[in-house]
Amino acid sequence: MARRGGRPGGDDPPQPSEAIRLDRWLFHARAFKSRTLAADRIAQGGVRVNGAPCRKPGHEVRPGDVVTVAAPSGVRSLRVLAPGLRRGPAAEAQALFQDLDRDDTAQVGDAGEPGSPA
Repeated sequence: MARRGGRPGGDDPPQPSEAIRLDRWLFHARAFKSRTLAADRIAQGGVRVNGAPCRKPGHEVRPGDVVTVAAPSGVRSLRVLAPGLRRGPAAEAQALFQDLDRDDTAQVGDAGEPGSPA
């Protein structure tokens, strides 16, 4: 009997794509409380991808891209590590990105520069 809609020779679940819509990724990474808020901020010009302004919520981001967000909590620079499958708990969301702002401040503090915390 012929199978409909399936791939020949396998019942494997679909693999997640490496690319994801920018508004969806920002929602999964918990940069915004809703996908609509993320899309609105992108449309207003409050988001950059790899240094270039982005006004399209459907712009695709991939691991390695740097997303700079002007969010209500302040400006954040995030490196995309994974696309994410859902908006999960905070610990799951933190695995989706590397916070470049926090990593830079940690490196400055470790360098032993004057005025840095011990």
